[in-house]
Order: sequence, then C-alpha cells, then structure tokens
Amino acid sequence: MAASLLALIITIIICCNVTAAAPDQPGGGFSVQLIHRDSASSPLYNPNETPTQRLGNALKRSISRLHRFAPKLTSSLPYSDVTASNGEYLMNISIGTPPFPILAVADTGSDVVWTQCKPCSSCYDQDAPIFDPAASSSYKTVPCSSNACSSLQAEGAYCSSTDAVCHYKVGYGDRSHTYGDLALDTLTMGSTAGRDVAFPKTLIGCGHDNAGTFNRNGSGLVGLGRGSASLVTQLGSSIGGKFSYCLVPFGSDNGLTSSMNFGQNAVVSGAVSTPLFSREQGNIIIDSGTTVTLVPSDFFAQLSDAVDSQVVGGEKARDPQDFLSLCYVADYSRLQVPPITFNFQGADVELTRDNAFVQVSDTVTCLAFYGSDDASIYGNVAQQNFLIGYDLQKGTVSFKPTDCATN
Repeated sequence: MAASLLALIITIIICCNVTAAAPDQPGGGFSVQLIHRDSASSPLYNPNETPTQRLGNALKRSISRLHRFAPKLTSSLPYSDVTASNGEYLMNISIGTPPFPILAVADTGSDVVWTQCKPCSSCYDQDAPIFDPAASSSYKTVPCSSNACSSLQAEGAYCSSTDAVCHYKVGYGDRSHTYGDLALDTLTMGSTAGRDVAFPKTLIGCGHDNAGTFNRNGSGLVGLGRGSASLVTQLGSSIGGKFSYCLVPFGSDNGLTSSMNFGQNAVVSGAVSTPLFSREQGNIIIDSGTTVTLVPSDFFAQLSDAVDSQVVGGEKARDPQDFLSLCYVADYSRLQVPPITFNFQGADVELTRDNAFVQVSDTVTCLAFYGSDDASIYGNVAQQNFLIGYDLQKGTVSFKPTDCATN
C-alpha cells in the first residue's frame, strides 16, 4: 500500500513563482536556462567539494531558509521571508542599453528585480563590474508623482523630502537589505533558441546601499513572487500568464542546466492540475529554493513510520550530518521504497524514489522529508524530473513526469 499523505488534502499556495521574460508577441513562447548554484555552469561551483558535501550544504541552506518562512520580523521594512544569498538557482539577465550582463539569484520569495548600482554609498563586494545607470541610454528613474510609485508601497517604494525620485527599501529575513532608486530600463534575456528577448521599461531597483549575506559572485536578485513589482507580474500579459520549469536531478552531470519556459513554450499537456490559492488559504508552499520537503512534525512521524514499514533492502542508520532522521545503509540501486503520493486538490502526484530519497553519503540514503511546524514546503528534490507549469490566468499549477535533462 502506498505511503500517501493520508487524509491530508494539500492545497498549493504560491508565495513563490519562477518566471522571467516574455516573447516577441503576446502569448508566444521561449525558454531560458536556470542554473543550479552547484552546477559546473555556476560561478558558485566548488570543484573541490564532493557530491555528498554539496548535498550537505544544500540541506543546511534548506534549514536556514525554513526559518525565513516563519512569521515576519517586526520592522518598518517590507521583509522577504528568505535568506538573501540562499537561492538555489541563478539566472543570467542583462539590464540597460547597451545590455549590461548580470548574474542574479532567482528568488521565489520576493517581489523586486534589483542589481547593485553606481554610485555606491554602501555596496557589498562583487567580482563582476557594477551596473552604471549613467551608461544606459534607456534608464529612467520613476518619479514620486507617478502612479507606479504610489502603487508599489507594499513592495518597499517610498519618497523622501530631498528629491523627486521614487526610492525602494527591501529587507530579508537574515537582516540583509537593499536600498536604492526605482527605475525603468530594458531587461534582456537570452533564450535557448539563441536569440535575445528584450523588455523595455521593466521596473527595476537600482541598489546604492546593499549589505548582508549576498554572495560576491552575484550582482543582484530577480524577484519572482506574486507582488506587482515581480518579474512574472510585469510580464504576465506578454507571456499569456503561463510559465513552467523543469529541474534536472541534483547530483546529475554537473554541466546540465534546468529550463524555464514562457508563453506557449510553457503549456503542459497531459498533466494533472490543482488550483492555486492565496497564502492565507493554502497550506503548503512550492519552493525551488528549498532542497527537502517539509511537513508538520506530527504528520512527518506518521509518514516515517509508514515508509519504514515498507522499505526493503536497507538497515536503519544515522545521517552522518544529522539533518535527516529516516536513513538506511543500503545499495541505493537496490533499495526498495514505497511510492509516496501527494494528494493535492484535484491532482495526485506520485514521487519516485529519486524524488523522495537522497544519498547523503556513499552508503547512506535518507528520506528527503523534514518535520517542521514553522512551514510546509514542497522542496526541489520532489520537483526534479517534473515539468511544473503555472497558468496564472486560469489559476492552476500542473505536474507532469518528464526527463528534464532532455526536455
């Protein structure tokens, strides 16, 4: 009997969306690369780390990220629920005319697209050159008198008494922050078809004061949430409200990249679908930035007992890094595990062994679930080798088993 999520009917909330740019005409389609931070294609890649060490670090980031989904800190700043530098996936974008290349964290937990800008009053060290808005012929600050400024107060927009420029301030759960000017400029993305796609007058944050845990290899952040300033919201009509992504398995060929699809390229046929709900109505978050899947502690205990009663070919063991609690010493290829089914509203999604278990060492395999009463999160291991598509016009998310290495 399958170890399913019992009587829990898990509905989806999207505080976190993954999306990017739009096609040449409304509803058209294209695809871009999504780079895992531990891929050989990533500047964060450490060739001296073993696959086990990379997984261990990803698990640490998951636990750290979990605390960012707890109730927000009391502050005058709009706080994102995530650690600023803990995104698992990176995006290559360009801003300005001529296009200025930027490697940014794809952040499903925030709603502003921003990059470090000259002149810096206080910028963190970054390896790449810093964007100079004075060098972009298409850069234009947003005035305080504009409707855009007044409508973006929830995203951190504000005006000062010293000038007429609309400013922004965004804080993150780990007390990192970015302050600067709101502006309109051309955002360009390179598609996998080999052509660049440009979006004039995209709202961006030009950060002049940025500090905290940002990584020096990155130049900023692409907010992919549902707020009015996020990239997915800004490009919604031009992509027909459709986007999807397909994550290659963790630990596969390190040179592989995942894909993000938009418009007609994002249509997922032959899939099961479930409605999207607001944060207040739903009870689980789909998050590409968290590695493991988190469920309530009492339910996790039931799930662990159900799985353990049906595992064949392994002896119970301890996670060498003490993160995951249900582990086995086993030959992974011979370990027999029960299927685990997520009962989303109107859609049953069955996880394979690779979606539910991870190898934490050469000899130890663990259930990739974690008990937490802070937040329930559908992590990226569970999402790997699934084409996950969003239709914001219909208000649905779809799941289809897919070989993401060839998709």
